[in-house]
Amino acid sequence: MSDVELERLLSEPGPWTTAYIDGPSDLPEPGELAHRRAAREGVESAGAPQADIAAIEEALGRGTGLPSPSTRYLLVRDGRVELDESFAGPRHGPQRFHHGPVPMLVPLLWHRVREDISYVVVETARDGARVRLERVGAGEPERSVEVEGDTDSLPKVQAGGWSQARFQRHSEEVWSSNQDEVADTVERLVRDAQPRFVVVSGDVRARQLLVEKLGGDTRALIVEVEAHTRAAGASERSVDQAVSDAVEHEVEAEEAEALDRAAAEAHRRGAHGVREITPLLQQAQVDTLILDDAIVDSERLLEALAESPWVAEGENDEYAAQSLGRVAAGDALARAAILTGARVLVTGDQLEPDEPRPDRPPREPVALLRWPSDETPPQ
Repeated sequence: MSDVELERLLSEPGPWTTAYIDGPSDLPEPGELAHRRAAREGVESAGAPQADIAAIEEALGRGTGLPSPSTRYLLVRDGRVELDESFAGPRHGPQRFHHGPVPMLVPLLWHRVREDISYVVVETARDGARVRLERVGAGEPERSVEVEGDTDSLPKVQAGGWSQARFQRHSEEVWSSNQDEVADTVERLVRDAQPRFVVVSGDVRARQLLVEKLGGDTRALIVEVEAHTRAAGASERSVDQAVSDAVEHEVEAEEAEALDRAAAEAHRRGAHGVREITPLLQQAQVDTLILDDAIVDSERLLEALAESPWVAEGENDEYAAQSLGRVAAGDALARAAILTGARVLVTGDQLEPDEPRPDRPPREPVALLRWPSDETPPQ
């Protein structure tokens, strides 16, 4: 679903039932049935009506096309699934279920911030390479290329003396020529797709030769993995971890840039904390809202409004728009940001599924503003 379509949904009345769960598993049927039963019990405990529960059960009977593990976000209203999004990779933290006047948004936005990131994975060896263009959240590569180089390198000949040195030079020449082909493939992908980073794994010597042959701009994107994942029976876990770390680095870099811009002009372009940000969202002044994902467990509440200005701090605030009720602060802020065209960055601790969240209060939200706080809005 596009940002425009999500904005349209959030502007419409609820109540909404939300489920943030694992995608279909590769477990035997009893295990998959237990997963569906747990989801049903979760939305029942959240207070969802029977029509919404039935809609979620029906949706869980349909596949998503993604390999396990994957993550699924379901948004249901009046017995109809309005949003069913799946993401490759495991859940971020615990499963969550909610029923209320506005959707639970923070888990969805945590994934959405990352799914736009594309990258290249190169698994290289002396006789060629496998090169893939991938995108976070997608189950299959957007593009995959097998580079089949020359195998006539005679690596096992042990003739000794002058012959051994000649054979070794020949092998190096073949390996180097093979990596020329790999480098050309990688450079074309980088030029065409503009990935955020390039993960390189494989044989040590092949990696060295490849990196030497890449241009400076591409070398600046490289995340090198000290593992020969192209070898028979090798695990790709090290590559998966490198990708995960690089994605978080990209999100952190975007956050740092937004924070730097917010601090410019003696902090006139930024706002800090719920109390300061809420009236700025009411004026559609926020360009980028940064939320710590730990806010999902905060007990702080804000008033959600059915129309513009979409959010208010207290029950006693008077607006022409109808109040939808007191809702979780993170969801209220995120909803108002989306409805006013702001970007929402969700950052925080990396969590495995069901991993306990660190015992700390959430960091206060930060906003980068469209115009300085002490100026009138541009016409």
